[in-house]
Parts: sequence; C-alpha cells; structure tokens
Amino acid sequence: MTRTLFLTLALTAGAAPLAAQTAPATNAPKSIAKAKVMAGAEEEFARVDTNKDGQMSRTEIESFQRTTATTMVANRNKAIFTALDADKNGQLSAAEFAKLNAGAPKVDVSNVLRIDTNKDGQVSLAEHRAATLNTFTQIDANKDGVITEAELKTTQAK
Repeated sequence: MTRTLFLTLALTAGAAPLAAQTAPATNAPKSIAKAKVMAGAEEEFARVDTNKDGQMSRTEIESFQRTTATTMVANRNKAIFTALDADKNGQLSAAEFAKLNAGAPKVDVSNVLRIDTNKDGQVSLAEHRAATLNTFTQIDANKDGVITEAELKTTQAK
C-alpha cells in the first residue's frame, strides 16, 4: 500500500494527500511524468513538515492526517445531513436521523512510517523522495519516465 500511496498522492495533488490512502483517485490523469510525481511529493512533504525541519515526525503525520480526516468527515457529514433532510427544513426529524450511518475514519500512520528506513520515528525528505522515486520506478513498466493509466491499473491490480 505504501508503494502506491505516494504515487496516488502525486496523482491527486491538491486533494487530501496522506489521508487519501484509502480513497482511489477518481480524476487521475491518463499519464503523469516522473518530474510531476516528484514535485507532488515535495509539495506533500512541505505540507506535512509543519516545523520545516526537513523531517516528517510521527506527530506531524498524525496531525496532518487528523486535520485532513476532520475536514473529510465534516464535508461528508454535511452531505449526509443534506441527503437525510428529506423535507429540506434544515433539521433532522427522528425518522430522518434514524437513517444516519456515519463514522469518523481512523488515523493510522503505520503505512507512512514504513518508509522511515533508519527507524528514527521520522520521515526525512530523503526517505520521502526515495520512496516516491522507488514507487514511480516500479510502476513505470516501460521505463520511459511517464506513468500511464494502464501502468497504474496494472500496479493496482497486483
């Protein structure tokens, strides 16, 4: 999962990166160049490394995922409320509320911390770059420096 995490994040740059681990990219481009993947990885790293020390600590990763998950939950809850409010009066009746089945996503940084190669509990920019490049290289089957939709689908099928 970590192998495709960073590629998926780069493909969905601007979306919810580290929280996107379980959400497939729905508007992914047909192909993407290595430079764009790496630029997306750098942007992602910068968003997570809030104290700008060149390391993604467990605390920073958890905080980023928690914030992203909270935003996703708030948006989801708003959509659920709108869908449940059958009479569109801005309130849920007991009958409307009974249809509610929402839950907050669990924050789990273990997949991200797998790229912590020196096992210091933090992900350095070098570790992040290496993992992103490794993922890109594994998916780019014909080694042309571009990942096509077909190559991505082949990897996801594995």
